[in-house]
Amino acid sequence: MTPIQPITLTGKVVVLEPLAHSHHDGLVEAARDGELWKLWYTNVPAPDRMAAEIDRRLALQELGSMLPFATRLIDPTTGGPGRVIGMTTYMNIDADTPRVEIGSTWNAASSHGSGSNADSKLLLLQHAFETLGCPAVEFRTHWLNHQSREAIARLGAKQDGVLRSHSRTSDGVLRDTVVFSILEHEWPMVRNGLEYRLARKR
Repeated sequence: MTPIQPITLTGKVVVLEPLAHSHHDGLVEAARDGELWKLWYTNVPAPDRMAAEIDRRLALQELGSMLPFATRLIDPTTGGPGRVIGMTTYMNIDADTPRVEIGSTWNAASSHGSGSNADSKLLLLQHAFETLGCPAVEFRTHWLNHQSREAIARLGAKQDGVLRSHSRTSDGVLRDTVVFSILEHEWPMVRNGLEYRLARKR
């Protein structure tokens, strides 16, 4: 079994880099692109909270429960890393099974439709199944975040259930959490779907 540790994953549209404090300014600009922290159904840090969010994720990495990444677009003119567009993670890591959840993900509004999300999910799922040896990968989202639920279902993930009054949002309201998963034997089909979407830049 390969240890779950920081790694750079490079795709056709994005590069996922181990999160570092040096990503701060790029992440602030990405969050401002669409004022994402104002969306009530997501948990994107406001610009003045970005440093604290980086600290939080890196602290969870130290504890072994999260592996955070900064997401960069690949510059089409140079083929190298371009601007930072967001963050994603392996979270709720169970290293013994091993099993991970892909979550705490957000991307700048202008990157939507670029293929960045499909490429990011392809990279994370491929590493989880083919390198880490995970028998399952999990996704969770707010019951009322219909956009996220539809996006997860489009991956080919199956809904496992709903955790009622599972956690509190940033404003203290209890939320119901929808749990999805992809199993190892389903991965080839999911991979084919993501590669097809990526070819169409969706």
